[in-house]
Amino acid sequence: MPEQETVKRAREDAREGKSPSTQAGEFVREEIHHIREGKHGARSPQQAIAIGLSKARRAGVKLGPPKGFASLRRKAQQDSTAGEHPDHERSHKRSRAVFAALKREPGSSASDQAISKQTKKSAAKRGSSNRRAAALKGARTRKAA
Repeated sequence: MPEQETVKRAREDAREGKSPSTQAGEFVREEIHHIREGKHGARSPQQAIAIGLSKARRAGVKLGPPKGFASLRRKAQQDSTAGEHPDHERSHKRSRAVFAALKREPGSSASDQAISKQTKKSAAKRGSSNRRAAALKGARTRKAA
């Protein structure tokens, strides 16, 4: 379950008209914070991001389906459906098993170096014009300090 503060910040982003990926960023940030404080670990920065996006979908953020394997898209659809029915009972046994597995993973996957490397790799996949457009939109929609 995501923290109430995270859900509140994501809803505030939605009210301000920010994109679903910005809203989901709150959940990813929370996940990275959990790893850094030692609550659990992750195999890689990508796993930490995936957990955050899954939590975002389950919290009702309207993220589109990811590009990739059919199983990945199916899981994303399952998370989105779960977000439409928040009262649904969860399996306590599975939750504990997943948490125990994450506890065994390293915490270094959320280090500054690992996150920076992941960010640069992700940005390099996008074209320079795409990055420029994102930067311009960010400048246009940024809150006044």
